[in-house]
Amino acid sequence: MRQSPANRILILMKTEGPQLAAAIGDALGISGEAARQQLAKMAEEGLVEPITVATAGRGRPRQLWHLTAAGNRQFPDGHAELTANLLGTLVEQLGSEALDTVISAREAETLTRYRQELERADDLATRIEALAAIRTREGYMADSWKQADGSFMLVENHCPICAAATVCAGFCRSELETFRAVLGARVERSEHILAGARRCAYRITPD
Repeated sequence: MRQSPANRILILMKTEGPQLAAAIGDALGISGEAARQQLAKMAEEGLVEPITVATAGRGRPRQLWHLTAAGNRQFPDGHAELTANLLGTLVEQLGSEALDTVISAREAETLTRYRQELERADDLATRIEALAAIRTREGYMADSWKQADGSFMLVENHCPICAAATVCAGFCRSELETFRAVLGARVERSEHILAGARRCAYRITPD
């Protein structure tokens, strides 16, 4: 199904960050003016807004467009409010140990499932690529690539369990440990959505 220009812009900003109108036009195959008209319409709907950024030297300031909170809510949130309420009730009624048990069980199930899907990946690069594909399927809008120094990056542009992770940081810890176990490599989180970053990013190096 063909996506509307607005949806394509939302996805572009979600995966690539703030954009110039001209860059959006290039990505969509339309003129910069047409892109600005589309952005103005989306701004009226509260989905995007511009930020003026000063340039080095005497150049004119540039206007970067980025997603608003409403724009970010266009992406799946995994039933955020219900999830947060359920976790809060679980801790209130059964204690934090019960939540730890749930997280551990989820981690074990996820690790087993990921290992089964990656069993034919016989090198680190292939495992990372396959893991990114799995995470994208699960709603994380993931991507991966190899860097010039030989390390790898795994990036997740969206977090469908953000509400759960906000209530309990154990979910983020669990995912990091799962990545390390399934990849058999050193994995360090370099960007974190819950810390205010636009995305979660992981630097991966062989053990």
